[in-house]
Amino acid sequence: MHFPPLRKAFTVATVSAGLVLSAAAASAETLKVQTSFNASHISLTRLNNVWVPKLKEMTGGDVEIELLPIGSVVSHKETPVAVSMGILDGDLTATSYFAGKDPAFALMGDLIAGYDNPGQIHDFCMNGGGKELLQKLYNKYDPGVHVVGCSSEKREAFVSKVPVRAVKDLKGLKIRSPEGLAADVFRRAGAAPVSLPGSEVYTALEKNVIDAADSSAYANNDASGMHKVAKFPIYPGIHSMPFMQFTITDSKWKSLSKEDQQALNQWFSDAYGDLRVYLDEKDKELVARDKKAGDITIIDWPQAERDEFRKIAQEAWEAFAAASPLAKEVYEAHVKYMKQQGLL
Repeated sequence: MHFPPLRKAFTVATVSAGLVLSAAAASAETLKVQTSFNASHISLTRLNNVWVPKLKEMTGGDVEIELLPIGSVVSHKETPVAVSMGILDGDLTATSYFAGKDPAFALMGDLIAGYDNPGQIHDFCMNGGGKELLQKLYNKYDPGVHVVGCSSEKREAFVSKVPVRAVKDLKGLKIRSPEGLAADVFRRAGAAPVSLPGSEVYTALEKNVIDAADSSAYANNDASGMHKVAKFPIYPGIHSMPFMQFTITDSKWKSLSKEDQQALNQWFSDAYGDLRVYLDEKDKELVARDKKAGDITIIDWPQAERDEFRKIAQEAWEAFAAASPLAKEVYEAHVKYMKQQGLL
C-alpha cells in the first residue's frame, strides 16, 4: 500500500511505538510474594486494594506484585528458603517465625513489650540499623535473600476466653505464641505457650486447645471472628508488635533498574505507613463499638501491670542476647536505639 510521505512517517512512528510498548510489557516483572496473612486478613485486603496497583504505577509498569496468603506455596516457616532458591520471588512475613534458625531472629522479629508504637519499629528497621542486621542474618542462613525492608503495621491486641487483668492471671494459661522470644516471655510469666500459625488460632480457641492468643491487631481479630469465641481481649496489647520483613530473591533485585529498586523501597515504606494509620483508626472505631454493645469485655491493663510484664520481658531479651553472637548484635542495636529515643 502506498502512503503519502506524512502519513507514512506517522504510520512508521506508530508501529515503532507499539513495538516499544510491547517490548516493555513483555519485560514487566511480576513478583510472586507469599505473606503471613490469611486470605481475608484486613491488612492483606488493604494492600491488595490500595497498594498492589500503586507499585505498577510507581515503577511505570516495570514491576507488578502478587501477594499470596500464608501457606499458598510453602509453609509459613519455609519462605526464606523458598526465596533463596527462587521458588518464591519474595516474602512479606513475620520475622519471628524464623527464631529456630538463630535467637537473633527472635529479637529482630518482635522485641516483646519493648516499643511503644509500630512507628518506632519502622524507624529502627529502616534508619536504626535493623534492616542491615536482618540482611546479615540472611547472608549467613539463607544466602540469596535480599532484604528490601522491615517494619510493623500494628500493636497487637490479645484475645482471651477468660479475663486476664494482671500478670498473675497469665499463670497456667495455654497461650498461642510464636516460637522463640514471645514464647519465653509468656513462659517466664507462668503461662504455657503453644506454637501455632495465625491461620489456626480461631479453631484452637473454639476447641479449647488454647485459652488465649498473641494474635493480631484488634481490627484483624474482629475480621477473623476471634471475639466470637474469645470475649475478653486486652487492648491496647501488652506484648507484641511483630516485625514484618519484605524480601525478594537477590537475582530478581539485581535485575531491576536503580529507579525500580528505589520505587520498591519507597512502596514498602509508604504502604506500611498507610497500614499503621488505617489499622489504628479501625482498632479505635471497633473498640468504641464493642464497648457500647457490651457483649465483649475489653480489658486495659494498668501501667503498673504493664511495667511488671516489661521487666519479665527484659529478662528474656538478655537471655536471648547471650545465646549467639548475632543475637547480641541485634540486642545491642535495639538498646542503643531505644536509649536514643528515650525508651530506656
